[in-house]
Amino acid sequence: MAMSIFFTNLVIPLNLCITLLVLALVLFMARRRRTALLLAACGICWAVFWSLPATSLWAGGRLEQIYPQQLPSDLPTAGAIVVLGGNTANNRTNWFEPYDKQTAAPRVDTAAVLYKAQRAPLIVLSGAALEGHTSEAQVMARTLEEQGIPRSAMILETRSRNTHENGLYTAAKLKALHITRILLVTSALHMPRAMAVFRKQGIIATAAPSAPQIFVPTESGFSFWLPSMRALDASRSIIKEYAGMLAYWIRGWI
Repeated sequence: MAMSIFFTNLVIPLNLCITLLVLALVLFMARRRRTALLLAACGICWAVFWSLPATSLWAGGRLEQIYPQQLPSDLPTAGAIVVLGGNTANNRTNWFEPYDKQTAAPRVDTAAVLYKAQRAPLIVLSGAALEGHTSEAQVMARTLEEQGIPRSAMILETRSRNTHENGLYTAAKLKALHITRILLVTSALHMPRAMAVFRKQGIIATAAPSAPQIFVPTESGFSFWLPSMRALDASRSIIKEYAGMLAYWIRGWI
């Protein structure tokens, strides 16, 4: 697990760029100048590639389009709505626009809409405490209560720290209640990996993603090909998904 996390963090553009530049400096000092220049060029190209909005729109957009968002009325009823913890891109409505608390759309809001549309009688909230002592499941439960959802309609899974554990521990709770059909709520970007994990656990899941976040903004002056620090920073989530799917496939988790 630690090795998987290490390699996932390593391929993050800024991390890999710095690593390759440091190695290039060492090789340059060791008079391996041609190799040093090649490594430095690779590091810079990797960072520049992921700093382009066009890259995120292509690579991230492909993942988001696998399971398009649907209206609640178009989704089947199920035994439960399962919500996975997380806040992809700070829940921004668009990756390429500044964060605005007033327009942020957390995935738990999607679950509230589905519950009020009577798509399922229960909401299962999955996520451990990543910092401090309050789990993501507890935070989501409080948010749902503020939206008028009764606590009696919620089941909390507070042990999972990654998508594999989301599926493993949540599936155990669902099977104990004899629930095999769910509506799965997570970000559109994360949905392909999440669906594969729950399928592996024998749960029949219907994707109910939050709204896509990776699309061309309406702001004037936006350029597909102008490097952006916002795009570079956000690219880590896209890379995490591709690397995560590869790692999960190798481990037999999907």
